[in-house]
Amino acid sequence: MPGNSGKNSYQRGRWAEQTALEYLSARKLKLLSKNFRSAFGEIDLIMQDENIILFVEVRYRSSNHFHTALESINRKKCDRIIATSHQYLTENRGASQLDCRFDVVALSGPQETPTIEWIKNAFQA
Repeated sequence: MPGNSGKNSYQRGRWAEQTALEYLSARKLKLLSKNFRSAFGEIDLIMQDENIILFVEVRYRSSNHFHTALESINRKKCDRIIATSHQYLTENRGASQLDCRFDVVALSGPQETPTIEWIKNAFQA
């Protein structure tokens, strides 16, 4: 069914974001925003780790057949995340006083037992 694959993709994306959120929260990070949107794009998770704001892109691949979750993030995607992070910092002046970092949480394998890789400072503004 053509309409079903989009729904499954959406559900997988939400599952991956929730899994990443739980993973980062278990490491004492605080959620500031989820699915923050601007005219430039969306940031999956915005977290705080002590005095650092983390802009987190979450990627899931059930198989690394074509490319890994991390390899699926291209320069255009990075640029959109960076532009969106500027919008977040403009709207949240307190956050703009802190250092910022761009991280990726890459999930792979079956949803029942995913491999989770947290790549800190995955790209630069």
